[in-house]
Amino acid sequence: MQALNTFRMGGTPEAIGRQLGELAKPVFGAYMAQSSAWAAVSRWRGHAFVQQLRAAAEQHFSAYVAELDAMAAALGWPAHDLFLWNCRGELIHNAPDGCTTLAVRASAASGLIAHNEDGDPHLRGRCSVVDVAPEGKPGFVSFYYPGSLPGHTFAASRAGVAQAINNVRVRAPRAGVPRMILARAVLDAATLDDALALLRDTPRASGFHHTVGGIDPAGAVRVYSVEATAQRTSVVEVGAPGGHANHLIHAGCENEAQIVTDSSRDRQARLAQLLPALGAQPDGAAFVRTLQDRGGAGLPIFRDDPLDPDDENTLATACMQIAPDGVSFDVWQDGARTLAMQIARAA
Repeated sequence: MQALNTFRMGGTPEAIGRQLGELAKPVFGAYMAQSSAWAAVSRWRGHAFVQQLRAAAEQHFSAYVAELDAMAAALGWPAHDLFLWNCRGELIHNAPDGCTTLAVRASAASGLIAHNEDGDPHLRGRCSVVDVAPEGKPGFVSFYYPGSLPGHTFAASRAGVAQAINNVRVRAPRAGVPRMILARAVLDAATLDDALALLRDTPRASGFHHTVGGIDPAGAVRVYSVEATAQRTSVVEVGAPGGHANHLIHAGCENEAQIVTDSSRDRQARLAQLLPALGAQPDGAAFVRTLQDRGGAGLPIFRDDPLDPDDENTLATACMQIAPDGVSFDVWQDGARTLAMQIARAA
């Protein structure tokens, strides 16, 4: 497997959007033409709910709307269509974005977040990593789906904040900030506390599970599991090794309507079998091996079946080690490490 390409960009929201669009353009048309998710999302053109989503995004995070609009222009797509696509989690329940995340706080000076990025099999070998330097922001490195805002996969910022996202299939979206906009906003947060405040306080349209780690005001590493939905925010600090698939599992989720697929249920159950054997302080290699597991009685954690029932395959496995001086950012594809990067924490 060849090295995973990293593309550097920065500047104003419009400049970043244009560069993201130019990067995506060679593959985006074919990707969308085969996407059943886009076929379903495109039926929402002109709907009042979409107008409400855009109004909320512009009210709270106008820079990311500008980023999307510039991306659309570079792709040669209507801005309203690309905005629709970046609201797919609010508009359909079967968006092909899956994922499994593991996390542990090993000590006051070390935390780990490891993540399988599961998505549309068509994107195998067609994704990249972007190293983005927005004006006046810390900057970040993120896995990048062509035509989607960075942030809804796995990423780490030069503020020392690492984030991995799990799709959750919430049945009752409402007018608010689209979840992919909010995930992008976390990457511009100046501190871990600021990132958590965004997730707690922003009026959300649907929901994601965010695993977020970084440095607290006392200089210690902290890691949190955050189920942030339209109805509630549940923030649980991670100590011992834990994992999350694609459905809500925190206390209080019982009253929230969601879809739990067989794959998500099976992966969560398999994690419950595997994690105790790793001990209290597993290293990154142990987490990566766990995410590459194909065992168990049900559907596997590592997903490469072309007939996967959720239409998702594992596109990359990431391991992010958080320390006071920054984040080690390693990525595996098809069993080979294709990227090793140290993202220094800026003063």
